[in-house]
Amino acid sequence: MEQTAQKNDALLILSQYKKIRRHSETICRPLEIEDYVVQPIADVSPPKWHLGHTTWFFETFILIPNFQGYKEFNPQYNFVFNSYYETVGARVVRTDRGNLSRPSVADIYAYRAYVDEQMEAYLNHHNDLSDELYAVLELGLNHEQQHQELLLTDIKYILGHNPLFPVYKEMEEVIVKREESPFIAMPEDIYEIGFNGTGFSFDNEYGRHKKYLEAFEIASSLVTNEEYLQFMEEGGYENFKYWHSEGWDWVTQQKAKAPLYWHSIDGKWQHYTLSGLQNIDPLDLVCHVNFYEASAFAAWKGMRLPTEEEWEASSSHFNWGERWEWTGSAYLPYPRYKKEAGAIGEYNGKFMVNQMVLRGASIATPQGHSRSSYRNFFHPKHQWQFSGIRLVK
Repeated sequence: MEQTAQKNDALLILSQYKKIRRHSETICRPLEIEDYVVQPIADVSPPKWHLGHTTWFFETFILIPNFQGYKEFNPQYNFVFNSYYETVGARVVRTDRGNLSRPSVADIYAYRAYVDEQMEAYLNHHNDLSDELYAVLELGLNHEQQHQELLLTDIKYILGHNPLFPVYKEMEEVIVKREESPFIAMPEDIYEIGFNGTGFSFDNEYGRHKKYLEAFEIASSLVTNEEYLQFMEEGGYENFKYWHSEGWDWVTQQKAKAPLYWHSIDGKWQHYTLSGLQNIDPLDLVCHVNFYEASAFAAWKGMRLPTEEEWEASSSHFNWGERWEWTGSAYLPYPRYKKEAGAIGEYNGKFMVNQMVLRGASIATPQGHSRSSYRNFFHPKHQWQFSGIRLVK
């Protein structure tokens, strides 16, 4: 019975594997071949690198150590597609990913096909998946889903900084209905925070723990373009008193005036979307703001951002998932957090410094890859994620 259950697990995860791997290529289907190589800034990776790196993960952590007789597609790819795993060896510097004219896009798709074929062979003929190996497989699939979201954000940055503002593809307009009750009152209480239940979660969600929270009120809706425009028009970017010192440095150095992708054209605000350049819809949710901007807007309103514990404790009372939502919490380990041994241990723990937590999900998040305990994290300056603002008072 134990072997049958393990075999079923192998077949189930193979089905998931195929579906997730196909979706990465679906995201890239609208691209021209030239779009695959561009890297406008260090934080944005070329699409072809994402396709190669996610494939490298399965080759490096599943096939090479576990599939007897497996032959690497190309031994040089460990250097090319290793992202930040010091344990695995040397790698291309992140800023140089855009210099990789080779391997070609065709080479990378051949690499994906080869590894997918080998993964299918392995999973079809091995009914002895250990708990440890199954966990690495699950991690690999969720890792690829993270990169699918990064693919969309990076593609938008690449095309959004092309002077022609090319269309990625026509996207369906998402109409967000604002809640009638503007704020939700949450009582003073002791709340349980962290992942609870079955299914996958990342190690930074482990360590469910109790947290005392004073009473607070959290907005039922995210901030709209109309509200953010008012902040801009009333001198939000010109008044230092709303900004953290580091945030004000960012404003002055970047000469920031508006969220990312916003352009004032003939006296009218427009923004680049995946469907091309569009007029700003005042009722749509503001997007592509960084932590500095979110915090400054909250200060202008006489409010603040929620802590990540406040967000999680109240998340069942409002709709979320349209924008990643900045919190006022630094990205730190939960109580009893323990970093895994080896390369897998480098996945989350090494980034627990100089990052702020975002909660929820966004329109770019793959289906089935969100939960209320999910902890996303970025440096406060980053705007290129699909990020928005929820207020607390």
